[in-house]
This record gives sequence, C-alpha cells and structure tokens, in this order.
Amino acid sequence: MNTNNNKKELIMNKLNKIGASALCGSLAAFSAANAGDLTVSGGADLTWISLSDQVTGNPIGMGSNFGLAGSGELENGWTVDLSIAMTNANAYSNTSVTVTVPGVGAILVNQGGSGTGIDRYDDNTPTVWEEADGAGLSAGITTIAGTSGGATIELKPEATPDGLTAYIAFSPNADDEPASDKAAGTGGGTLDSGWDLAVEASEDLHGVGGLTIYGGMSEVNQFQNATTISGDSSERVVGIKYASGGFTVGFQQSRDDTGLATNGEYDNTAYSVTFNVNDDLSIGYGHVESTKENSNTAEADSLQASYTMGGATFSIAEIDVSNQSYSTAATSQLDATVISLGLAF
Repeated sequence: MNTNNNKKELIMNKLNKIGASALCGSLAAFSAANAGDLTVSGGADLTWISLSDQVTGNPIGMGSNFGLAGSGELENGWTVDLSIAMTNANAYSNTSVTVTVPGVGAILVNQGGSGTGIDRYDDNTPTVWEEADGAGLSAGITTIAGTSGGATIELKPEATPDGLTAYIAFSPNADDEPASDKAAGTGGGTLDSGWDLAVEASEDLHGVGGLTIYGGMSEVNQFQNATTISGDSSERVVGIKYASGGFTVGFQQSRDDTGLATNGEYDNTAYSVTFNVNDDLSIGYGHVESTKENSNTAEADSLQASYTMGGATFSIAEIDVSNQSYSTAATSQLDATVISLGLAF
C-alpha cells in the first residue's frame, strides 16, 4: 500500500507539474499577445488676442488637453496603436485604433476626429504655427472634409510603389455623431455613406528632392430633396510642397461641391512660405481664399513667427480677414493679433 501510494503521489506530482507548466505557457502566450504600453501626454496653451474694430472682451484665453497613447504587438506580428484625445476642459475629442497587418497595411478606425481621407489636405500648405484661417481669427471658409465628419475606416495599403502613399477611407454615415460601444448612431444629418481616396508622392517616386505632390477626391451620397439638396457631395484637391534649405513653400487648390440646390460650390486656393531661421526660430506667411458660387470671395492672410525653448513654444500671428463668411459688410473686414505660449508635458 505504501508503495502504491508513493507511486500515486509521484504520478500526481508529475501531472501537477505538467499542468502548471502548460498553464504558465498559456499565460505567457496570452501576455505576449496583449503586452503593450500606455502613455499619457498633455499640454496647455495660453493666449492673448487683440481684435480691431470689434469687441474683444477679456483677451486672455487658455486651452488645456491631454491624450492617451497605447501600443502593443500580437503574436502573429500585427501591431495595434490606440489614441484617445481630450480637448479643453477634459472634453472628449476623438479616438482612433490602428491595426497594422504585414503585407496588407495599416487599418485605422477613427471616431470623432478629423484628418482621415482628404480632410488631411483641407489646408496642407506649410506653417510655423497655424494655417492662415486657423490662428484665432477665422475667415469662415468652407473647406473640404470628405468622410471625416463621421466614424471612418481608413486603409493605408502597404503594396504601393516606393515614394507613393495612399489612403482609402470609407464611412457608412459621413456626418453622424460618434456612437458608443454596441450602440447605433443618432442620424439626422444629410450625408450618407461615402469614400475618400488620397495619395501623396515623394522624391523616391518622382526623383525631385524636397518635392511632395498630393491630391485626393471624395464622393459622399446625400439625401436629396427638391428644395435644398439636388445632388451628392463631391470634393477634389491637388497641391505641392517644396523644401530647400530653410525654406518651404506650398500651393494647393480644392473644390467642394456640396450638392446644395443653389450656391453650393466652393473653389479654394491656399499658398504659404516658411523659413527656419535656426533650430528654434521660424517665420512664415500664409494666404487662403475661397470663392462661393454666385457670391463673394472670403480671404485670410497671416504673418507668423514661432520660437521654441525646450517644452515651451512662443508664437505670434498677425491676421487680416476680408469678407468673412463670404459677406462684404463692413463688419466682415477684420484683423487681429494673437499671441500664444504653448507648454508641453
């Protein structure tokens, strides 16, 4: 009996060791498949704005934000990247998840944000701080947006020629609010499903050093009625950027056909030049204009400078706006000075 008991104990011990080894192996595999890093970053912008010919009120402004960034790699070689952005006053901005599949490309699911499809080229001309229409005094210009107004799936394919980058975006509802987990969108917009195609060519493709050529198109289905909407939304953009020494110049044109029954087409032009005085100081000038069908041309000009000291960036912009929101009224001719101190943590 003692001998048999000893044998049973020996067998049980071996089985326990085998089971423990198998469990540890499984846990290790699970851990390897889900291991990753999550980081937090943040910053603040302190601004002072002076508006001519209109009421400024308190000129002191502040923007604070933080973001979460996660990354990991699965056992099959796929990589996963997560981005969650919170804007001023801890208000949710957007979330994106990117899964990179070797041999296929990067698949991005974006919710609540912008910068997918051709929206990345709404104004892609070079800047030292902000584009001419985005430094604090808006010209009220209608720009291209593609499908970025709703949750979007975008593919950046891997199988493209050297020097060519492509983005293919699709949204089942291009202006619907982002939906929560396991929930449907609220609907209510005029846009339906649509797609974007954006491409960018660099020196490796065309052979000209410092030159980048880009362009894109978007087609979005739209609910139509006889009174206000007579067609689908269609957008196009083409542009170039050229860098040499400390100088970078850019020029682009875009067209936005909103599908409205009357006065629904916009032709936009933007150009700019920047110069890096040294590693810390940059100056630049930007111009953007937009002509509305059977209406006026809205314009914005901005002269800017930016100086960086470690995690602090001091920026200033002189802005002049003509025909804000396509109006020729005297109150639509504006100018402003905006000063900003940006802090990164």
